[in-house]
Amino acid sequence: MFAAYFDCPGGPENLYMKEVIKPNPGEGEVLVKVSASALNRADLLQRRGKYPPPKGASDILGLEAAGSVAGLGPGCSGRWKISDAVMALLPGGGQAQFVTVPEGLLMPIPKDMTFIQAAAIPEAWLTAFQLLHFVGKVQEGEKVLIHAGASGVGMAAIQLVRLAKAIPIVTAGTQEKLEATANAGAAAGFNYKNEDFSEKVLEFTQGSGVDIILDCVGASYWEKNLNCLSIDGRWIIYGLLSGGEVHGDLLARLISKRASIHTSLLRSRDKEASSGYQQAFTEEVLPHFSGEASPRLQPLVDSVYPLHAIAEAHRAMEENRNIGKIVIEIPV
Repeated sequence: MFAAYFDCPGGPENLYMKEVIKPNPGEGEVLVKVSASALNRADLLQRRGKYPPPKGASDILGLEAAGSVAGLGPGCSGRWKISDAVMALLPGGGQAQFVTVPEGLLMPIPKDMTFIQAAAIPEAWLTAFQLLHFVGKVQEGEKVLIHAGASGVGMAAIQLVRLAKAIPIVTAGTQEKLEATANAGAAAGFNYKNEDFSEKVLEFTQGSGVDIILDCVGASYWEKNLNCLSIDGRWIIYGLLSGGEVHGDLLARLISKRASIHTSLLRSRDKEASSGYQQAFTEEVLPHFSGEASPRLQPLVDSVYPLHAIAEAHRAMEENRNIGKIVIEIPV
């Protein structure tokens, strides 16, 4: 089969489409014929040699996939049958023509949804769902600040905050991205490049601040985050785009607000925990992707690249060109 590959860490130019051995499903695993995958920041870090896959996971890029069931390993329960349309969050291996997945980690693709659209769901939506409900325990009426609001996770989080009857506020780096977040349901949005988002958030919330912050930026935002975090607020860090080294009296500022810091890394979760998130997501959220649902949820696809153009897809994400998900179409 063909897969996205690189022989040594480095830039996007190191990526190419390589013929590799097709995997065989093991005990309790399903073989999925992949039609589409999607690109994530973790793929860029792995390509640079800074984020190796978890022990035992495929070293092929790709944290999510959408396709059809092509084979069943021994011991499968019968939940899935050949040709079922499925999608999955993966520890790796999604940007290939086939991938094996534990049967409990598969999710059905909502009816009337294409493989391209479905590929934009697993990583972004499960990450946002887990951060909001399992880590942040969001409550009705709470205010949630979402950094990188126009990213895949950001656009999913906006809609999930609305679904929870809470209030999404975002930051983004361009007016175009802020307009996209507003269309997705953001109650307010601020350009972090030309205004102090913490002052704007406090102004919007009439001084009370936000109850939850979803932060993929890290060190450079710590002071502004604490400035606009409410008393007893929850600051959830799930990425470190600006690094993790903090200079300043973080703990004193944190304790003065009785605030808490939570961290999360979905890729390294064990299969049992991941299965729990996915079961809850399948039951509570997936029905809202169907046409008759209210409110209706919508995955946002920014662009589609064929697998042989994987290097250009990486360049687009590195340059922050995308609003929503960059999807990789896998050749038949």
